Amino acid sequence: MAQAKTLTEQEMREQFNARLSSPVFERDGRTLLCVENYAPFLLNAVSSSWQRISGAIYRDQFGLGITDWRVIAMLGIEPDITAQRITEVVKLDKSAVSRSLKSLSESGHVIGHESGPSTRNKTWRLTEFGAQTHADILNIALNNELALVKDIPLADLEICLRVLRKMLENTTALED
Repeated sequence: MAQAKTLTEQEMREQFNARLSSPVFERDGRTLLCVENYAPFLLNAVSSSWQRISGAIYRDQFGLGITDWRVIAMLGIEPDITAQRITEVVKLDKSAVSRSLKSLSESGHVIGHESGPSTRNKTWRLTEFGAQTHADILNIALNNELALVKDIPLADLEICLRVLRKMLENTTALED
């Protein structure tokens, strides 16, 4: 895993000072983190809240967790794909995807097909039950997304989505 280019303290200070909202502040001669302006904190806070809220709904109504929904959503988009492909796209670790596929297979949501000599080549697809669950959860997820972005001007939302896509691209470059 690559590490971001290390900047000197002066170079970082110059970049932070150029921003409208600095991720750091000074107190008693020390540089401290300002979480309200620190992008990773905000991303994690929104993500954690979203997963907690959505996960509770999916567990209560379907007996499924967030990871299961992400796997189901991916199989809805791309049927007959490997666990590795799911891992790459939804940015989950292999063991989480493997556990989810095992559980979803046991519950009748997905079915796997051997497509080569190795179990790594096993492809997965939604069953009819899985496809119906996908449709039901998708409706909830889209309604929840509307609540999440409520009162955000559409132009701001589009900028936010563009920025998030770029951040995702940047994290992918750090993984290489």
